[in-house]
Amino acid sequence: MRIFFLFALIPVHLLAQPFKQTEIKHWQAQAKQVTIFRDNWGIPHVYGKTDADAVFGLLYAQCEDDFKRVEMNYIEKLGRVAEIKGRSALYSDLLIRLVIDSADAIADYKKSPPWLQKLMNAFADGINFYLYKHPSVKPALLQRFQPWYPLLWTDGSIGAINTAGINETELKRFYTGDNSVTSTRNNKEDDPTGSNGFAFAPAITASHHAILYINPHVTFYFRPEVHMVSEEGLNAYGAVTWGQFFIYQGFNEHCGWMHTSSSVDIADLYAEKLTKKGNGWWYEYDHVQKPVIQKKIVLHYLDNNNRPSTTTINSLFTHHGPLMAKRHGQWLTMKANNRSLNGLIQSWQRTKTKSFAEYKQVMGLLANTSNNTVYADAEGNIAYWHGNFIPARDKKYNWSRPVDGSTSATEWKSLHTVEESVHLYNPSNGWLQNCNSTPFTVAGVNSPKKENYPAYMAPDGENFRGINAVRVLLATKDYTIDKVIAAGYDTYLSAFEKLVPALVNAFETTVAKTDSLYALLAAPIAELKKWDLRCGENSIATTLAVEWGQKLIPKMVASADEDEYEYVDQVKRTDHFLSVAKPADLLAPLKETITELKNKFGDWQLNWGSINRYQRISGDIDQQYNDQLPSIPVGFVSSLWGMLPSYNARYFPGTKKRYGVHGNSFICAVEFGEKIKAKSLLAGGENGDPQSNHFKDQLEMYAKGQFKDVLFYREDVLKHAEKTYHPGQ
Repeated sequence: MRIFFLFALIPVHLLAQPFKQTEIKHWQAQAKQVTIFRDNWGIPHVYGKTDADAVFGLLYAQCEDDFKRVEMNYIEKLGRVAEIKGRSALYSDLLIRLVIDSADAIADYKKSPPWLQKLMNAFADGINFYLYKHPSVKPALLQRFQPWYPLLWTDGSIGAINTAGINETELKRFYTGDNSVTSTRNNKEDDPTGSNGFAFAPAITASHHAILYINPHVTFYFRPEVHMVSEEGLNAYGAVTWGQFFIYQGFNEHCGWMHTSSSVDIADLYAEKLTKKGNGWWYEYDHVQKPVIQKKIVLHYLDNNNRPSTTTINSLFTHHGPLMAKRHGQWLTMKANNRSLNGLIQSWQRTKTKSFAEYKQVMGLLANTSNNTVYADAEGNIAYWHGNFIPARDKKYNWSRPVDGSTSATEWKSLHTVEESVHLYNPSNGWLQNCNSTPFTVAGVNSPKKENYPAYMAPDGENFRGINAVRVLLATKDYTIDKVIAAGYDTYLSAFEKLVPALVNAFETTVAKTDSLYALLAAPIAELKKWDLRCGENSIATTLAVEWGQKLIPKMVASADEDEYEYVDQVKRTDHFLSVAKPADLLAPLKETITELKNKFGDWQLNWGSINRYQRISGDIDQQYNDQLPSIPVGFVSSLWGMLPSYNARYFPGTKKRYGVHGNSFICAVEFGEKIKAKSLLAGGENGDPQSNHFKDQLEMYAKGQFKDVLFYREDVLKHAEKTYHPGQ
């Protein structure tokens, strides 16, 4: 009874979380230095006395909006997903644990500069204060957040783990010895297919100020929209990945930055010469035998009965990195930079740059491993950098394949400087674009020249978005924010410029009018033949083209060149497929499409919006989709087909309709000048709680591409503030 009585006197929130009174008092004091304004869209505008205060308030606000996504991002980066999802996640956890060592993150935290430690401490404090103030929130795994967690990332891109082409299946096969585990190359339309960034110089804008268009394509609800302000010179607006403490893609009063995913070679495979000696392994290096490093990695997971279990993996490393696979008789290690102190420093410092010169100086840290950068500023500059962290290598080797690990000749040398990398400043045409495509079309005819750079520096191929972007940007002058948005929402599907004529030709040259196939396909072919190649809610041709095109993807992938540098070129892959395709390869998938549509819906003449839907009914990270519940039509399609405003949708078990899962997320057009002018749009809404007014208040706007005004200045924020409070109130 005495024990029960003593516990009863302790507040519930102290029982729920192991927080000390001293730290609680510290958090309460810091919270008083932070004010959060929630505007009429629920966007948090976080004002703090110091940068650390702004970070504290930002993380508190993120947890209010979607704590489970904040937590899950760190569970993934810690390699602990199997502890909540079971054995199926064991080898994704192992992959993370092989390429990201928490001990290194802790060491970097301890040696980081004091100003950065303050920010990392504020990051952890903001989340932990939220958990203290919300005892009803039950973390899936992480009861306390540590200040070194942000150092588990490289450059702020939570998903940017580079494994040089080694996948989880190969890793599992290697560490289990089970060769029956099969590996397949991706052939699904809904694979993530990147982002778009455009920049416009004053010479081609109506206001004679530079404009930046920010258009990342990620999993829906992957990034919220936020605003951070401090009395130490911070005033940045944009998007963060859940759990980040800096603006990842956005702008301040002086500079704006948009990141697109890069294919610059920053990770390499080494073919090692291994021999077994006694209980250990050895590898050859410059004719000397060296011991293979063995590390025991303990992985925790839930078994089939949801009971905690553990397994131990005896992992192997050479000085290049972890042994990841055995392919074609070769033992493969992987060298990469998947975690970086300088990456975090660079990510923060760019948010406070005040000029082109300062931004270039921050780029000189050479720590951004996964991104290209499209840039514009208030001085009128526009710029593009293709990658940033780029190791110099011996050009005589083919770095798209495993290189000889037994010789020092294949070691990375110093990093390429910014000026050595593929980049372009202020081209005469006045615009820049990148759509995860080759940098050699970034400014049309004014682009950098491929022959001036080593292959590993820009292996990216062309894609149909890149082709469409160049076509669109050449067509307009006197850009305004609205014209930029219209360009970014162009609905032309450039891939079908090649595919539809090939289909029509196959039909008209091989199918006789007396053939039963003619009766089945004549009307659909006629529909496609008259199509203007633009998608839309009311377009029957869009339904036919996308459903048919998706069935071609496995054939395209199967016919593609195995070389990594060739495989990433969508246009080249399509051209190669069409050069070898037989008429049946094009016609049979269309027949299958018509049959499927009739079986599902009773007719093949279906408007695209009737089956291509947007549904947000749950705050779960893995939402379940249901044809019987409310959804709205969307006229957009996957960026795979050249669509600029990407909308990747797919079927789910039990659904006849397709539901969007990936594509446009935070989209923003910002014009620089004496005052910032900007418009933005967010997938669905800011808050992950279905009970929130801001769970889906942007849903209809998202489906139509209708933007809202950005509230960047305090006076505008105050005019539209729905709620003003300190963290914890």
